[in-house]
Amino acid sequence: MPLSSQKTSGQLFRPDRNRQGTTMSRIAVIITDMFQDVEYQQPTDAFRAAGHEIVHVGLREGVQVKGEHGAVVRIDRAVRDLSADDFDALLIPGGYSPDKLRIDPDAVRFTREFFEKNKPVFAICHAPQLLITAQVLKGRRVTGWMSIVQDIRNAGAEYVDAQVVVDKNLVSSRKPGDIPAFVREALEMLAKKS
Repeated sequence: MPLSSQKTSGQLFRPDRNRQGTTMSRIAVIITDMFQDVEYQQPTDAFRAAGHEIVHVGLREGVQVKGEHGAVVRIDRAVRDLSADDFDALLIPGGYSPDKLRIDPDAVRFTREFFEKNKPVFAICHAPQLLITAQVLKGRRVTGWMSIVQDIRNAGAEYVDAQVVVDKNLVSSRKPGDIPAFVREALEMLAKKS
């Protein structure tokens, strides 16, 4: 059944609560081949451990995509069939995946919608490449992998060389070594949202 057909009284899903009383979030992970394995695995493991739901969003439903180091992820839903209304937050792992996704108009539209609706976006490493194409970085503070610093600046953003940068609805980090800080701030943003 399409996600959008489950909407009732303005909300897509009945909010559930975890043991700590925090409303659980449905998090879209937009991903395709050559994602950075640990930048996918560690955040999604932490989100699931906190009681949040993960939905793998990609270019084609049902296919398997492979990480740079061998991790395999099955795509739950095709991005063309979805909107940001179907989710509470978006995770964009790095690696080559964001560069591949940025050429797909639906992936770009889907990403832009999270900013238009002020929903949390978690972007690590090369993830800002997708944000640049979605034209959502102008006037924002963001970090990312060193090879895309000039691209970030050219998009009108202020590049900050820090483990984690929080700017409104956006949490960004530079590299795998930053994941603990990235996850901490992402979980804090999800908790505030509930």
